[in-house]
Amino acid sequence: MADYDLCVIGSGVGNTIITKRFADWRVALVDGQKWFGGTCLNAGCIPTKMFVYPADIAEAARDAARLGIEAGPIKVHWDEVRSRIFGRIDPLAETGEAYRRSQANVTLFRDRARFVAPKTVQVGRTRFSADRFVIAAGSRPRIPEVPGINDPQIAARVHTSDSIMRLPALPKSLIIVGGGLAAAEFAHIFAAFGTEVTVLHRGQQMLKFADQAISDRFASLLSQRVALRFGQHLASVEGTDRGLEVGTVDDDGIEYFFGAEQLLLTTGRIPNSDTLDLHRTGVEVDADSGRVIVDEFQRTTAEGIFALGDVSSPWQLRHVANHEATVVQHNLLNPSEPIASDHRFVPRAVFSGPQVACVGLTEAECKAQGLDYVVGVRDYGGVAYGWAMEDTDHFAKVIAERGTGKLLGAHIIGPQASILIQPLIQAISTGLDATTMARGQYWIHPALPEVVENALLALGLD
Repeated sequence: MADYDLCVIGSGVGNTIITKRFADWRVALVDGQKWFGGTCLNAGCIPTKMFVYPADIAEAARDAARLGIEAGPIKVHWDEVRSRIFGRIDPLAETGEAYRRSQANVTLFRDRARFVAPKTVQVGRTRFSADRFVIAAGSRPRIPEVPGINDPQIAARVHTSDSIMRLPALPKSLIIVGGGLAAAEFAHIFAAFGTEVTVLHRGQQMLKFADQAISDRFASLLSQRVALRFGQHLASVEGTDRGLEVGTVDDDGIEYFFGAEQLLLTTGRIPNSDTLDLHRTGVEVDADSGRVIVDEFQRTTAEGIFALGDVSSPWQLRHVANHEATVVQHNLLNPSEPIASDHRFVPRAVFSGPQVACVGLTEAECKAQGLDYVVGVRDYGGVAYGWAMEDTDHFAKVIAERGTGKLLGAHIIGPQASILIQPLIQAISTGLDATTMARGQYWIHPALPEVVENALLALGLD
């Protein structure tokens, strides 16, 4: 007989699986990470958005003059902002851990797990087995291998998302290496707070998952607030009297050097599969990506072992992990009637300045697939609420199949893009065609969602 009915490795989204429905199960919960509760709670989506909100306010105040509002000089009290955020988050992590320790049917292990045999793990000095496992071990920031990056003399100035939000003081200058979601959000946060920000990206497109028109507009707008440099490959990091000197090489082999007080690395995340010795329990891992291989039911290649979230997902998004956790929970409790994860229409949102949100195919993907499609675009400034905002920069873009009106993709850049995209996510997920969506309901006037309505009408399908 196994020591436990279920072992969950990871206290982030994996922790949410263990509800009262498992009250009669013997459960082991294992997490050897610094914080209980996973990346999203402690160093990811939640604290970053808690920084984004005051950053949005600071930026809006700077922009208020064009609307006839005198806001005065912006003063950011970093210590108050940081203390307010983590004064709320850290107690949540602590109470979450205390709650798990208090449950009679749950044993919490705050140490790293390694498989030593099929369905058997070593956690610290304890070895135990379980009938079923859920691997929700998450991911960690990728640290590029370049000279100087691991120099202990400059370690306090080199950061990832794990540490940048807990800086004791707001830096006067910051270099961000990367061009994805994290780079975009932190560039917005620190620029809004008054830091001189330089973004160094090895590629030629920010937010490469986004539609080209959205990506191009985003880069144009961001470059008005930060120094944005494309084609810059990180080559070295050295300490100086004033902070750091970051060396790069461009696509033509030309060397550059950039100086700043602090350096933030946002060069992707690595699945934590390599920390678990999964080969000893029959779980296969993709050699290129490091992701645990799962089927549509979130089952690994080893019977009775599931995986979810960043350790197995190419999206590395909390809302995807939440969905997968729901699937895994059902399949644990109903093994004879499993349900599959639905990854057809995974939306993304970037909480930067400006916001970006998207779902479905980009126009380039539609072309590559040879689809017969039409495009509808509407500027924020083309609807009444956009007039109120005096908006001249932002737009919504929708893509639909010609003839049927089937929505293929939706892409928005601008204020509240993450909210405006939601009805389009619902439409594309349920099969609602563009004409029915535009004509088959009221759109509140003069609310900002009219930009979505008018983008749909701009498809010219009716």
